[in-house]
Amino acid sequence: MERIELNTLLIFQSITLNGILDQIVMLWNIIKLPFVVPTLQVMVNVCLVMSVMLFMERVCMGIFKLFIILLRRKPETNYKWEAMQDDVEFGTSNYPMVLVQIPMYNEKEVYQLSIEAACELSWPSDKIIVQVLDDSSDQAIKELVEVECMKWKGKGINIKYEIRDNRNGYKAGALKEGLKHSYVSQCDFVAIFDADFQPESDFLKRTIPFFVHNHDIGLVQTRWKFVNANECLMTRMQEMSLNYHFSVEQEVGSQTCAFFGFNGTAGVWRIEALNEAGGWKDRTTVEDMDLAVRASLKGWKFVFVNDIKVKSELPSTFKAFRYQQHRWSCGPSNLFKKMAFEIATNKKVSFWKKLHMLYSFFLVRKVVAHIVTFAFYCIVLPLTVLVPEVQVPIWGIAYIPTVITILNAIETPRSLHLIIFWVVFENVMSMHRTKAAIVGLLEIGNVNEWVVTDKLGDASKIKASSNVPLLCTAPKKKSGPTIWGRLNKLEMVAAMFLFLCGWYDFVHGKNYLFIYIFLQCIAFLVVGFGYVGTFIPK
Repeated sequence: MERIELNTLLIFQSITLNGILDQIVMLWNIIKLPFVVPTLQVMVNVCLVMSVMLFMERVCMGIFKLFIILLRRKPETNYKWEAMQDDVEFGTSNYPMVLVQIPMYNEKEVYQLSIEAACELSWPSDKIIVQVLDDSSDQAIKELVEVECMKWKGKGINIKYEIRDNRNGYKAGALKEGLKHSYVSQCDFVAIFDADFQPESDFLKRTIPFFVHNHDIGLVQTRWKFVNANECLMTRMQEMSLNYHFSVEQEVGSQTCAFFGFNGTAGVWRIEALNEAGGWKDRTTVEDMDLAVRASLKGWKFVFVNDIKVKSELPSTFKAFRYQQHRWSCGPSNLFKKMAFEIATNKKVSFWKKLHMLYSFFLVRKVVAHIVTFAFYCIVLPLTVLVPEVQVPIWGIAYIPTVITILNAIETPRSLHLIIFWVVFENVMSMHRTKAAIVGLLEIGNVNEWVVTDKLGDASKIKASSNVPLLCTAPKKKSGPTIWGRLNKLEMVAAMFLFLCGWYDFVHGKNYLFIYIFLQCIAFLVVGFGYVGTFIPK
């Protein structure tokens, strides 16, 4: 009797489940052609337009870069540049006064490296002031930094240790307060180095001559050199993206329109240009880019020197990297919203320079690039396997992304064999960048959130002193179970979506798109589980 009742119940449940599934399928068939297909087709078309915009921008940048190489154009030949020389009669009087600012916040691992590098800059001792701007909240670290400053002061270095009683404006606020001290009035230029940057001793002797002989130059930006690029797969991926940024975007901007974004560190400003632009502002999380745009609109020219490289550190945990990318994606889109009208109506710069700033620099690179990477390759393209009525042209799926990828990766030839890893990792990160860009455009949520990127010091030194390989893994959260605490939920949801689309295409599709979808699914799973590092053979 009980067996009959159990069988009856199972049959009833099966009928009910089948009925529900039948209803879902019937509803899907009803709305598919009149609603789903047209909507998805519009999404595909919009994404294709954005892909073409990004493609054309990258190709044009590549062409300009090729001409720069073929014509052997160098900043030293484009602008008058002569090495600084001691005057036999007047000594160092022809050297301008330079202020070196080092903003820091709880930089226990790297403060000694940055202070030492700044104090060892080759420049007349009576013509340089090193200013350490310490916003640390940890009193013990503050004491360590102050002791380090006193040590160099005892060696005859003109070093100033400055603190504030608040952190208003974060880095921008610290730099702004630093310029208010009376001794700054005697300085002509200010060099800025974040706490994890160590310039070579000849840095000032190679940058300051640009200003001395060209009075319309307001900024000289140098390139970053990464001391921990070999630490793990994640740092190798970052190196590929940043090498393209410096070698192509920054150099082309400098050689053509003489405009590019200040990187916030490893650069020198003419204080006159900085003040004329309105000084530091903390209205966005990219105070460096904000200042560069305002100074450019005042007519100042910028120079990027690719041959001068300053040692720096890449984020080696996913948490730190994600916070950094949020800041770098949210801030530019927010600044774009705030300054678009001001740029368009400016009378001091040419039409082409304004077009470069609005279209290429802001719209394509800071907004379209993020949105199309995530929306097209992680959402729309996988969705098309569920709706075969929507067709995507082969040039949109293969040709355009292939060319863009090659143009980016060619600047880091030693990592060409990692190009697949770079593609899928960039697609994963595009989710966070897209979210940040939208937050910046709409000015909602954590639009002004500022989280300082954790530094670990010179990774090569860490490896040399330890037999344990260093992994790039997201730090475990203190609350909740160990496994649950390290999960990245958004990545896991995206992985599930991609798996379903990939499985459907594997069973029913004929275009082998499931291979790409499964690769992307694996990337989201790896990041979702918190394992974003791996060993890299040297």
